[in-house]
Amino acid sequence: MSETIRHLRLVLGDQLNPEHPWFQTPDPEVLIVMMEVRQETDYVLHHAQKIIAIFAGMRRLAQQLSARRHKVRYFKISDSANQHSIAANLQQLCQQYRIEKFSYQLPDEWRLDQQLHQIAADFEKAGIQTSADDSAHFLSARDDAQRLFSQRQRWLMESFYRQMRVRHQVLMDGNQPVGAQWNFDHDNREAWRGTPAEPQDQRPVHDHRLLWEEIQAAGVKSFGEPSAQRFRWPLDRDEALQQLDFFIREVLPYFGRFQDAMHSAAPRLFHSLLSFALNVKMLHPLEVVRAAEQAFQNGAVPLASAEGFIRQILGWREYVRGIYWAAMPDYAQQNALQHAQSLPPWFWNGQTGMRCLSQSIQASLQHAHAHHIQRLMVIGNFALLAGLDPQELHQWYLGIYIDAFEWVELPNTLGMSQFADGGLLATKPYVSTSAYIHKMSDYCKGCAYDRKQKTGEKACPFNAMYWDFFLRHREQFARNPRLGMIYPQLAKMKEEDKTALQLRAAWCRSHLDQL
Repeated sequence: MSETIRHLRLVLGDQLNPEHPWFQTPDPEVLIVMMEVRQETDYVLHHAQKIIAIFAGMRRLAQQLSARRHKVRYFKISDSANQHSIAANLQQLCQQYRIEKFSYQLPDEWRLDQQLHQIAADFEKAGIQTSADDSAHFLSARDDAQRLFSQRQRWLMESFYRQMRVRHQVLMDGNQPVGAQWNFDHDNREAWRGTPAEPQDQRPVHDHRLLWEEIQAAGVKSFGEPSAQRFRWPLDRDEALQQLDFFIREVLPYFGRFQDAMHSAAPRLFHSLLSFALNVKMLHPLEVVRAAEQAFQNGAVPLASAEGFIRQILGWREYVRGIYWAAMPDYAQQNALQHAQSLPPWFWNGQTGMRCLSQSIQASLQHAHAHHIQRLMVIGNFALLAGLDPQELHQWYLGIYIDAFEWVELPNTLGMSQFADGGLLATKPYVSTSAYIHKMSDYCKGCAYDRKQKTGEKACPFNAMYWDFFLRHREQFARNPRLGMIYPQLAKMKEEDKTALQLRAAWCRSHLDQL
């Protein structure tokens, strides 16, 4: 490698965008630095497929950049020169070359933002010029949501979403939304009974056995099924674009109707599985949004499906990022309901008699993925009712899902799922009895527990824990206008019935490992 290197540019594992402005023209004095470091594999216990996917995607991008005549220094997990620290590896390169400038793309996680800010400050003290460049990915600035809601007591995603629709002119007819309404959520709540059939998985199959052996030999700890021989996640932008095209043509027409449905025989149903490619920046959110919008305009997709999908990306994804940057670092420690119960051991193997949880957790362990209703209304619902520690749960969600990066996962877990932020993100706790799960899935069929029973050994734990949750947290929720029917119902219950519910719930919460 030439000794004329003057400029280091750091690319992180979730910055796999070959179209970033950095890569438009090779510069012989610029060295692109990428690294597989234990710092990043070990800060939380990750699913095996998540580690494989990020490393394989990084290696593919490094190969592509090298082929385009960029100079790349890539630290593999097994390299003897790899010191497994971003700071240490960068310092090593500074000593090797006469570095005059260091650049990085703004990271999406608080801990990395702080670390890179400190690294840049140290370089500046050493006389090295530094710059923090935009990742050229998001459709809003870090502080857009904070500025929008600065004069309001409550933050509402719907307000943010509408502003984003207007700003980017998505599904708009002048100043009005296409279809004369902003949100078609009420049209998107059908259960799936077997038709139309779940589309075949058209993603390419990769064999990553050698990479997995390399990861294991390095001593990296993980959990979940590696599926290294039949790995299905995209490795580069071309594969991600093929996945996007298939989703828009074959799957999106049905997404809206069944986006909340769950079924034991169809874990993917009509979900895009594009979140990993989006979150590591193989795809740009606007091109995904425009593809869905164009499919509606061409008459290939119902408006409710297109709008529901677009809202997840243009609205929710950007909104939770705004929450994250506005509320960190204190947000990570929020625990408004003072929940402290440890996760039961079956969170790591799915071996519980509750079929809904067994199906959802085992699918997560097998695929490193579950869709939003499995995450929110099965796993998250149970965790909130059981009083699980939100920080411990956050670590589990962050580790198990291939698309989980803290900026998007933390607000979804602590805010939307666990109400640990006291209602900043969600206007009510998202909990239910077995009725919702039965309505939206086939999970209750063949379960060890009876969904119709509220008390007794065979009663579905969701039922008693639901009512007990609102009894335990009466002070926080009795005046919540979105929970208007719950406390009048409790007031009508006989005291002995409430006591029986509380006793059943208390037993369940103290015997989680036996459920």
